[in-house]
Amino acid sequence: MGLCDDVRDHCATVAASARWVEIDLDALGGIEPGPEPELDRERHYLEGSRADVATYMLTLDAINFGSGWFPTLRKRPGCSGYYTVAWALADRFRSEGPWSHDQLRAMTPGEVALVLGQDEGHELMGLYAQALRDLGDFLGDRTALDLVAESDGSAERLATSLARGMPFFDDKGFYKRAQIVPNDLDLAGIAGFDDLDELTIFADNLVPHVLRVDGVLRYSATLAERIDREELLPAGEEEAEIRACAVHACELIARRLGVPARVLDTWLWNRGQEPRYKARPRHRTRTVYY
Repeated sequence: MGLCDDVRDHCATVAASARWVEIDLDALGGIEPGPEPELDRERHYLEGSRADVATYMLTLDAINFGSGWFPTLRKRPGCSGYYTVAWALADRFRSEGPWSHDQLRAMTPGEVALVLGQDEGHELMGLYAQALRDLGDFLGDRTALDLVAESDGSAERLATSLARGMPFFDDKGFYKRAQIVPNDLDLAGIAGFDDLDELTIFADNLVPHVLRVDGVLRYSATLAERIDREELLPAGEEEAEIRACAVHACELIARRLGVPARVLDTWLWNRGQEPRYKARPRHRTRTVYY
């Protein structure tokens, strides 16, 4: 069994014995299709050479986590935490190009903070610096395009390589960030993968929130109260159950709509940028996995 089926199997098992989260099967039909997935061309760096865009996407996905800390970041006007990071990194690539491998391996919290417009002492800057050092070590002498070539057209092979090669990608049972890399490379027009549609959703805290607001996921009263008063959830247990039930529910919805789960993920994630979803607290967990 490959990485993607491991995720499906794990999440179906968790959902079948869930204690805090319930999937309302009758609400599944209320999820409607959205526009075709695409990357925002201003807030992502997509106009460079193929090599530089591939490097940008891999670098961004190396630090594509921290939603539990996002309320404490200085946001760009009108931007979420993710878009604040993505846009700041894009501007760095536009002005100075990518970091060299040696620069990645020597990355400091201060350098990350300077690029992202944050305080050097913020906990997330230290974690981002570690993630970028890990990326430099993982790459060795290889480029982002070398990783694509090594995957031999398989999104799952690339995701597996990332999960095995860097600890912050080793999100057992979900592999959110490992799976999103080939998807992002495809959206950026950098690489095509024969098995791209085998990917699951990219289990974070926004897609489950959208499913909750839309009535697909129902939380126990105590869990709902904790989230609504913006209490941080520890990793595991309730938090893992939320993510697992979201993955399993999306498998059922994607099957009903006849679309790949990864496409459904983008529809739901984009929907989550709307005011009615932002008006209600989502679960927050401080983790390197999303």
